[in-house]
Amino acid sequence: MTGIDLRSPAFADHGRLPRRHAGNGDNVSPPLSWSGIPREASELALLCESVDAPPGGRPLWLVTGIDPRRTGLEAGTGHPGSHVHRNGYGDNGWGGPIASPGEPRRYVFRLYALPAPVSIPHDVTADAAREVLDDQSVGHGILVSLC
Repeated sequence: MTGIDLRSPAFADHGRLPRRHAGNGDNVSPPLSWSGIPREASELALLCESVDAPPGGRPLWLVTGIDPRRTGLEAGTGHPGSHVHRNGYGDNGWGGPIASPGEPRRYVFRLYALPAPVSIPHDVTADAAREVLDDQSVGHGILVSLC
């Protein structure tokens, strides 16, 4: 399996997610960039979820059908030609985490390279989406934020 280098100019891996991207901030999706997409990828999928939430939780962000020729997403941008799924708040698109006053929680961004289009229901749990994507992936990258 190929390793994809997934980064954000807004935060370092295992660094704090800026308030602008939090659900109780401006709730703007963070900018992401990536490299190392395997040649056999026909689409990319992006999943963001809380690893500290109970199992079966809804994703904060799930986008499938991303063109594998893309090298990233700008902050707050749409996803031309892709399919944006429902987040844990019941909306389509990014649903930023709520910054907590106590110990920060971990949020994982996963970018998957897929050899064929993937079929995931619009309203899916993060666990179910991750299971499908892990099973079909030919490469992935991980970026962790704290909020």
